[in-house]
Parts: sequence; structure tokens; C-alpha cells
Amino acid sequence: MQILLTNDDGIYAPGLAALERELQQLGDVSVVAPATEQSGVGHSITFLSPLICKEVYEGDRRRGWAVEGSPADCVKLGISEFCPSRPELVVSGINGGLNAGINVLYSGTVAAAIEGAFFGITSIAVSLEYDEHANFDGAARMARSVIEQLLAQPQPESPLYNINIPTVAVDRPRGIHVVPMGVARYGEDFIKRKDPKGRTYYWATGDPPPPSDAPETDLAALQNGFVTVTPLQFDMTKFRMLDEMRGWPLRLPSVQSSGSR
Repeated sequence: MQILLTNDDGIYAPGLAALERELQQLGDVSVVAPATEQSGVGHSITFLSPLICKEVYEGDRRRGWAVEGSPADCVKLGISEFCPSRPELVVSGINGGLNAGINVLYSGTVAAAIEGAFFGITSIAVSLEYDEHANFDGAARMARSVIEQLLAQPQPESPLYNINIPTVAVDRPRGIHVVPMGVARYGEDFIKRKDPKGRTYYWATGDPPPPSDAPETDLAALQNGFVTVTPLQFDMTKFRMLDEMRGWPLRLPSVQSSGSR
């Protein structure tokens, strides 16, 4: 199986290396990752400037391609230019920090997986709760097991999954919960300060999400120590409103000729 591996923490991130080692048990892994950290860039792409790419080596071993661009850029280039054959699986991670709740919308890690799903390829984002001494090797073994189990199931059209692993689960796993992403608003507070030149600046506080109510979401399950798996989709159409809106009397204004003014 041809696998395209990327991330948003950059090609030298330990989570990427750990997941590469595990995925090599599943197939041929091609690494195409950002040259520098791209956390929080969402689904941005580069089209106003050229994408500079270079091969990266670890001693004599070729690691992959470093791209001066976003995670989505990496997936596009990986599929069209760098993989020896069309990938059957795109994996993004392991990210250093959870990508759950509304953070899914900002995440470069998840965006890379979404890009893979655009191509109709099974795509999976993997994130580990932030810890200064994170056990990426243990998380990678766990992620590979979950990925194998997902691949063994009948796949929907453009399958797209988001896996999050809390720190406690690496050494003391409690189980897997298949849950929706939480949509509670949080992380909107800023600290206001002055820099040495007297200019005002604001720094996001990074407050944790609020306690979740029923039904259970990824945020609640993670707080309780469970690994979470969430199926995602990139079609944001609100289908339940389509029929209702088709009955709305929406009209364009009439066009007046310039001579009638």
C-alpha cells in the first residue's frame, strides 16, 4: 500500500518520525511535510508564490520532501509529484497537541487529511495531547492499530477520520469512543500588554474548552481519558435547509440601462 505521510509541525517533528516508523509496517511511506511549523494555518494553500521543495536526508537515509508551504500544499504535491504511485492512504500527524472541538476548523493537521479526502483517498489525521515529554512512539503504535482497524471496515465515499489521543491513554488506555466534534465556543480571551516600544499587543490565552454536556463529544471523551475517532466531511452544505430555501422568494434587482438614470 502506498501511503502519503504529512503533518503541520514540520518535517523534523518527532511525531512525524514516530508515525513513519509505524506506518512502514503497513506499506511504502512517502513523507512530504512542511519545511517549518505550520500550526493553525487551516486549509491555506500557496498560489501567489512558487513552492520551494527540497529532499531531506537523515544520514544516508532519505526522509522525504520538505515543502516551503502549508500542509494542504504538501498533500497536493505529494499526490501529483512525489509519491511513486497514487497513494491509497493519506495520514497527517502525529500532531503535538489535540485537534478536537472547534480546533478542527483551524488545524493544519486536519486540513491535510481533508485535502487527501478531496482526491477520494482514505485520509486520517492523528493528534496527541500536548506534553513536553510526549510519548510519540507509544502514541504512534496506538495510532497504527486504530488505522488498521479503520481500514478493515467498509469505507464510505471519500473517507476522512480524525483521531485524538489523550496523554493518559498512551500508558493506561481506557478504550476508543466514536464521537462527534464539539462545537462549543472557547479560547476567545486575550491578554493585553505593551511591548518595549510602548505598542499595544494581544496574546491569546489558550484557555481550555468548557465542560461538555450530553451527548458526548470528542472534548468530553478526551477529558475522560478515551481515544476519540470522529468521521468528518468537507461538504459544508446544510442539506436540511436546501428544500426550505428553494421556496424562498429570492430575486435579483432589475437591471437599469445607463440612460434611464
